[in-house]
Amino acid sequence: MPADEAREPVRQGVDPLLEEELPGLRLWALRVRASPGPSHPGLAAQLALLSDRVTGATAMALRERPVARAYRAFFRQVGLDPDRDRTPIEQAMLDRLQHGGFRSRGLVEDALLIALVETGVPVWALDGDAIDGELVLRLAREDDAGVVAGRMVIVEGANVVGELFGPPAADARVHAGTQRMRLVAVAVGDVPELSVHEALHGARSRLTGA
Repeated sequence: MPADEAREPVRQGVDPLLEEELPGLRLWALRVRASPGPSHPGLAAQLALLSDRVTGATAMALRERPVARAYRAFFRQVGLDPDRDRTPIEQAMLDRLQHGGFRSRGLVEDALLIALVETGVPVWALDGDAIDGELVLRLAREDDAGVVAGRMVIVEGANVVGELFGPPAADARVHAGTQRMRLVAVAVGDVPELSVHEALHGARSRLTGA
C-alpha cells in the first residue's frame, strides 16, 4: 500500500474543553490516494438506487434513526435549529425530494453523498497535499482568519481547514491537481464508531474503485 494511504481511519484531536462540554465528539481522518474527476456509470447507478429508496415517508422517518437523531441533538446542543440549519443527512434528503433524485455532480461529490446517505455520517474530502498533519477540532479564536471567533473549526496547526459542518477553506479544498486526499468525518454523541468507519471506507472505495 502506498505510504500516503492508510488501511484504517485515524483518530484526530479534539480540544479538551470541547470534549468536556460535548461528550462523544470525535474527529476521524483517512488518507487515500485519489484524484477528482467526472463520475462514472457505477456511481450514477448507485445514486439511482438510493433515490428509489427515498420517499417522503422515509425522509420523515429519518429523524427517528439513531445516527440522524444524534446529529439533530448535537445541532440543538450547540445552538443550531436543525429545522432551519439542517444536518447534512437531512439536507441531502430534502435535496433528493426537491430534485426528484440524487444528482450526480462528480466523482468526489458522488462518493461523499453515497457514504452520507448509506450511513448518516457526513464525510468531507480535503486536499492531502495541502493538509498533511494532525487535524484538531477546537473553537475559533480572534486571530483565526475567515471564521467567527467561538465557532467550532477544524485546524491543522495554526491554519483553519474549515468550519465544522461547513465547506473546506479555499486552500484545503480538493482541486483538479489533487493527487491525495484526507477524508474527514465527525462523530457526535452515541454515533457508533462502526458507522463512522463505514462512511470513510465507503467513500474511499468509491473514489479509488477498490
